[in-house]
Amino acid sequence: MKLIKVNFAKTWQRTEVNGKIKLMSNPVLVVMSAGIGSRYGGIKQIDPVGPNGEIIIDYSLYDALQAGFRKVVFIIRSEIEKSFREKIGKEIEKRAETIYVFQELGTIPEGFVVPKNRTKPWGTGHAVLMCKNQVREPFAVINADDCYGARSFQILFDFLKKGGEKEKKETYLLVGYLLKNTLSDHGHVSRGVCTPSPDGYLLELNERLTIQKFGNLIKYALPEDTWVEISPESPVSMNMWGFMPSFFNELEIQFPQFLKKNIRNPKSEFIIPDVVSLLLKEKKVRVKILHTPEKWFGISYKEDKLLVQKTIQDLIARGIYPEKLWK
Repeated sequence: MKLIKVNFAKTWQRTEVNGKIKLMSNPVLVVMSAGIGSRYGGIKQIDPVGPNGEIIIDYSLYDALQAGFRKVVFIIRSEIEKSFREKIGKEIEKRAETIYVFQELGTIPEGFVVPKNRTKPWGTGHAVLMCKNQVREPFAVINADDCYGARSFQILFDFLKKGGEKEKKETYLLVGYLLKNTLSDHGHVSRGVCTPSPDGYLLELNERLTIQKFGNLIKYALPEDTWVEISPESPVSMNMWGFMPSFFNELEIQFPQFLKKNIRNPKSEFIIPDVVSLLLKEKKVRVKILHTPEKWFGISYKEDKLLVQKTIQDLIARGIYPEKLWK
C-alpha cells in the first residue's frame, strides 16, 4: 500500500496535569473518499456548490479544522490520487497533517482471493481498516460527499478529545440527526434509524433503504410495497462516528469472518453499522448518541444541487462560512 504523508501541523498538545507536562493526542479525522470518483464520474466532474468553486467536502473539512482537528486521513483509490490531491487535498495539506491511504479490492487477508466478478469496494468497514497503521489516536469517520454542519464537528471533536467516556466498556460515538433534517425533496433516501436507550446509548441500528416524504408524513418501505410511517423526530445515523483505536482490532477480527460468508456475493459489503451492531450484541462496547441540531445537506439527486447552493449562500450570509472558503 502506497502512503503519502504531508506534515503541516502538530497533532500533539501540551497540557499540565498536577504540575507535570503531559502530551495529549488530538483526535484524527478519517474521510471515506474511495467511492467519490465512481459516484460522480470522476473527481474533475464533481459539481461546485460554493461561490468560488468549492465542493461539498470543502465545507466539511473547513468545519473540522474550525472544530480543532489537525490531522486528516483521506481514504481514496490509487487511480484518483492525482486528481483528488489537486481538487481536494492541496488546501488541507497547507493546514493540517495530511495522509492518503488507498482502499483496493486486493487488500484482503491471506488465504482469500478476490472473485473475478467483484468490482464493488468491500465497504466502509474495510475502508476504515486501511487506516490501522496510520491512526493511533481517537478518531472520527465521515463520508466525503455529505455536509454535516459546524456544530456536529464540534460535538464530535469534544467527545474524542476527552477520550470518549471513562467506563468499564469502551465507548464510541454516533452523531445523531433528526430524520426530518436529512431528507431530500426529490426522492427516497437510505438512513440508519437509531433506537436509543433512556440514557442516550444506541440499542439498535436499522438500515432503512427507502425513506420518503408523503406530504406532511414520512414513511419507509418494507417488502411487497408496504409503507410504514416513521416519526420525523427519529434519530438517524449519517455515518458520522467517533471511535477509539480499539475499533481497528475489531475490524481486523470481523473482516475475515465476513469474507468467509460473503466473498462470493459480488454486492456484499463489510460496513461500519454491521460491525458496531455485532459489538453491541456481544456487549463489548457502548455507543453514545449525541444529537446535533444541524441540518444535513448533500446531493442525493441532481435536483438537490440548487437547494445545496442556496443553503451555502444562506450560511455565508449568516457569517458561518466566508465567501471564499480557503482564503
